[in-house]
Amino acid sequence: MTVSGLSAVLIVCFFSLGRPAQAPPTNTSLRESTVTATVERIERSSRVVTLRSENNTFQTVYVEKGVTRFDDLKVGDVVTVRYTESVIVEVRPNAKLIPPQETTPDARRRGDEDVVEQLKTVVTIDSIDPQGLFVTYRTYDNRRIVHAVRDKALLEGIRPGDRVEITVTRARAVSIERERR
Repeated sequence: MTVSGLSAVLIVCFFSLGRPAQAPPTNTSLRESTVTATVERIERSSRVVTLRSENNTFQTVYVEKGVTRFDDLKVGDVVTVRYTESVIVEVRPNAKLIPPQETTPDARRRGDEDVVEQLKTVVTIDSIDPQGLFVTYRTYDNRRIVHAVRDKALLEGIRPGDRVEITVTRARAVSIERERR
């Protein structure tokens, strides 16, 4: 996956934020996501599938052993995959802004073998709309991005000017369904 592809993944997955008023904590959101895409590559021995979605974004998903449809997959199949994804956000007051970095090998070394892809970046919060539905932030290269917030309760305690480190982890697929033709 290219750095621009990594940026797209981070931007799509970004907003799960929160912070109590005192110390800068770490906040985690675990959710199930769904994507409909074309099977680009299959690694049977490691049970990993690479998918290509309509906008030519590639993502890799580990398929748990209990998902029996994995055995029937072929390159070119159009499938809907449900997978788990976590977003960890930590307020980091003095953190240096960084471009998206792949940290998958680090996660695997820490013992999480189901991690297929992990990305990390640091951004600066510019503003949060009063309803908590959108957040505006700046990236390492000073791009200003407005992003929809998936769970506005997770924005509590975040203020303009805060630097946040975002870690997005894609893990195991929990189901695969072939699309009907």
